[in-house]
This record gives sequence, C-alpha cells and structure tokens, in this order.
Amino acid sequence: MIEVFKTNVQEMEQSKMIVGKLLEHFPNSIINFDLEDCDKILRIHAVSIPNNKIIELLNSYGFHCEALP
Repeated sequence: MIEVFKTNVQEMEQSKMIVGKLLEHFPNSIINFDLEDCDKILRIHAVSIPNNKIIELLNSYGFHCEALP
C-alpha cells in the first residue's frame, strides 16, 4: 500500500528529520519526500498506513499534512 500526503515541508533537513521520526513509528516502511513537487509530497509505502497517525505526527512537529486522494 502506498499513501501520498501533501505537506508544507520546505527543506531537505526537515524532511530527513521527519523521515527518521516516522521510521521510528513505522520501521518496516519506505518513506520519502518529493520537495520538488508543488505539494511537497510525502510518500509512505507500508503494509498498513494509519493516515490520522501520520498527520498527527507531522502536526506535532509544526508541519501541515493532508492525505491526497
């Protein structure tokens, strides 16, 4: 399963920190950002992806995050 999220993450350092934190919660996932995309895309490839938990985690670090259809 792959989920795609729109974020307001701007910098590579921010994305690396977030990927690290997300991997702590979802260790068997493949997680990456596409900061070149206008929506600053966060992609998560995992067996199960709790969208609300992903959004809550990014919000807790001060970032906007919303699931894309």
